[in-house]
Amino acid sequence: MQHLIGENWHALDYNEIIELFESDIDDGLPPLSIKHKEEFFGLNELKEVHKDSKLKQFFLQFNNALIYILLAASFVTAVLGEWIDSGVIFAVVIINVIVGFIQESKAQEAIESLKNMVITQAVVIRDGKKHNISSKELVPGDIVLLESGFKIPADLRVIEFNDLRVDESMLTGESLPVLKHSDEMHKEITLNDRKNMLYSGTFVTYGRAKAIVVATGEHTEIGKIAHLISETTSLQTPLTKKISEFSKVLLYLILVLATISFFVGILREYSATEMFMASVALAVGAIPEGLPAAVTITLAIGVNRMAKKNAIIRKLPAVETLGSVTTICSDKTGTLTQNKMFVTNIFSSNKMFEVSGIGYVPSGSFRHRDEQLDKLPIEVTETLLSSYLCNESYLIENNGEYEINGDPTEGALIVAALKGGIEEFHAAKEYKRLDILPFESDRQYMATLNENTKLQINELHLKGSIEKVLDLCQTMLVDEKEIQIDLKTVTAKAEELSSNGLRVLAIAKKQTQDTKIHGASLKNGFVFLGLMAMIDPPRQEAIEAIKESKKAGINVIMITGDHALTAFSISKMMGITPQNSLFNDVVLKGKDLHNLSDEELINKLDVVTVFARVEPEQKLRIVDALQSRGEIVAMTGDGVNDAPALKQADIGIAMGKGGTEVAKEASDMILTDDNFSSIEAAIKEGRNVFDNLIKFITWTLPTNLGEGLVILFSIMIGVTLPILPVQILWINMSTAIFLGLMLVFETKEDDIMSRPPRDPAKPILSKEIIIMMFGVGFYMLIASYVMFNYFISHGMSENYARTVAVNIFVFTELFYLFSCKNLQKSIFKINIFDNKYLLYGVGTMVLFQVMFTHTSLMNTMFKSEPITILSWLAIIVISFGVIPLVEIIKSIVFQNNTPKKSAKQQKVPHAEND
Repeated sequence: MQHLIGENWHALDYNEIIELFESDIDDGLPPLSIKHKEEFFGLNELKEVHKDSKLKQFFLQFNNALIYILLAASFVTAVLGEWIDSGVIFAVVIINVIVGFIQESKAQEAIESLKNMVITQAVVIRDGKKHNISSKELVPGDIVLLESGFKIPADLRVIEFNDLRVDESMLTGESLPVLKHSDEMHKEITLNDRKNMLYSGTFVTYGRAKAIVVATGEHTEIGKIAHLISETTSLQTPLTKKISEFSKVLLYLILVLATISFFVGILREYSATEMFMASVALAVGAIPEGLPAAVTITLAIGVNRMAKKNAIIRKLPAVETLGSVTTICSDKTGTLTQNKMFVTNIFSSNKMFEVSGIGYVPSGSFRHRDEQLDKLPIEVTETLLSSYLCNESYLIENNGEYEINGDPTEGALIVAALKGGIEEFHAAKEYKRLDILPFESDRQYMATLNENTKLQINELHLKGSIEKVLDLCQTMLVDEKEIQIDLKTVTAKAEELSSNGLRVLAIAKKQTQDTKIHGASLKNGFVFLGLMAMIDPPRQEAIEAIKESKKAGINVIMITGDHALTAFSISKMMGITPQNSLFNDVVLKGKDLHNLSDEELINKLDVVTVFARVEPEQKLRIVDALQSRGEIVAMTGDGVNDAPALKQADIGIAMGKGGTEVAKEASDMILTDDNFSSIEAAIKEGRNVFDNLIKFITWTLPTNLGEGLVILFSIMIGVTLPILPVQILWINMSTAIFLGLMLVFETKEDDIMSRPPRDPAKPILSKEIIIMMFGVGFYMLIASYVMFNYFISHGMSENYARTVAVNIFVFTELFYLFSCKNLQKSIFKINIFDNKYLLYGVGTMVLFQVMFTHTSLMNTMFKSEPITILSWLAIIVISFGVIPLVEIIKSIVFQNNTPKKSAKQQKVPHAEND
């Protein structure tokens, strides 16, 4: 098979290529041939780009300013003969590096694992049957079926096509979609001009095709240049960059202070060794080195939690943005509704017929004026037959369970046709399909050309939106006769059905001499057969999610291509539109939107809750208008033409089940269940991620300040250090790992969806956090100094007094940690036991402090000393004193600063509960 690699496929006739690969244009590859090709060609995937080895990642942890300071301190103390201090400092470095390596590796793995949750599918013909397979399983010779929105899964040679256009910009740089054909071409032409070839990674933007796989994996054009365009998952986001920059500025500031402290100490006749160690301790104590790592880990945990709730984050900054979303623009079908349609009514021959049965079970009856019909009128049968033939989906039975392979709307039409006695086998045999014009959102209809083998005539069958189909109809079938179409009656019936929340399609047909569908075929001359109305029940969980979103100050707007009355009715059922709303006040149709200026549209957004009959291109304009009002917009989409709006939105949300690959690629987040409630769940997680980051920052900055102040104060006033540099290292390392980091596992607060969205412009280091930082920081300074001097004045050794001071620091941080679980509520009004990781961390920290105080090894390493029970009691009482202080700060600062809805949010009526 070696000769099949690297051929000039564009210069060969496709029949020759099919023969080369021992495939078949109708049946595809046989099973045995697939197995042999899999063994020879391997999986259709690109080799992973070379990543840093684990060893290199480990050593990269040393590339950190704080680590450099500690290594220098370890070296200098060793040179000065302080071997124990040198060993302790070096041990702290190694532990920090190991912890950092483990944390970063886990965060990286968590983000990388999400890639495997979104699998590109391919539709292939194998052994005469159509299959949906993972694109990784494709082999050369496979016959692939493509349509609008598909990502091309391998390099393909076109066999059959219908108005096929492909976006090749990622490969060739060509910004406009390229029109494709199947003719063989000159051997010498460049890749950009090979109009009969489709290349892996590009997208079908219009039309459909049948093509044969000619290259997979590394042998594709994209595979040859994969090393140039490889994507790597970055753990950096705007927030992590901002915090890294903040930490860097703080580092330089502390280093300046440490240098000044060193020279002040020398002037006060401290030894150079003492002052060097004190300066190092000041740097280590005051720099919040755990902050960037905590942010990354919090984001990674949030991403994993969202994935478990059917929301896959594709771009990490989306986690931050979710907490700020003020408006969700949602599609109707499948997102707000169940996307499990069934036909309830047929209007044909100027009569209304009811259809019984729910779901996809093909059994039910037809009634007219409450009478069950034994035989259907010819007009109803013709309507059902046309809807069956103008269809690309099919019904599957599996152990008595029925499901649809394809579009749920088409599924509803198939089931109705089967209920009406249309037999699948005879329909396929008697009406041979000659051509198809697939549904496109800008056309709003689909057509198939079928040969009626019984009458030996060709028929063009049409289904689509009422407006578009009726425009093409001149007559209608009534009582087995063609008469002039009564547009007024048909339109009134369509509106009546739509106002009940039903989705309505118009069905028509005409006889033709054409053997292919072309523009002239579709100009006029169609006979209107009937309207088919189907219900798509609302998702109950989506109704609850909308209620929760509104309570959280988030506007919900429905944007749909459906009929305006249907959309209006469903929006009221869902709670998007208040029950007493007037249609003309809250609904804006696509054609009316077209006539509005940008300023008029922006003003309309105060009251509009439903955009109906909207073209995909208009979604972009709606997003722009909302953003110009200062809204943070989440937009759902599934089609090719939704991609620009998804990219423009602050959060682009693609559908995992029904979405095209184009939409997924443009999105920030993918819903694996296509359910609105998953958006609300993701927003909740996004808010929780930011809450936990603020909690960690509020906890870590006061503790860093307190540690830094102790050293700085001692040097400046020329008194004995109450805490030694190695003890500062111990406090910093142990509390960061066992206490602070546990806050990232905090569960969601009860009122998380009762607050308005977070203002992204608001600084992280808010006034409240600064007040808390200085309040708690000075408390630690005063408590440790008072206790240190108390024990010195009562004849205890310096080591004893320092052991008490170290424990005061650790236990103050421990009690303060519980207060940081909720920054608004009192510690006495929250469940302090709901985070098991925090409880494990606290238990471990207490155990280590007992060892620090009472084991000889730790006493030698850290110059600590066993203390009495009374001293322990004093430590606990004084450390607990931080809780009343924090309660006072909370009541004065945090609770008086509860976020209120902005003026913009207050004036938008649909942002409130109905």
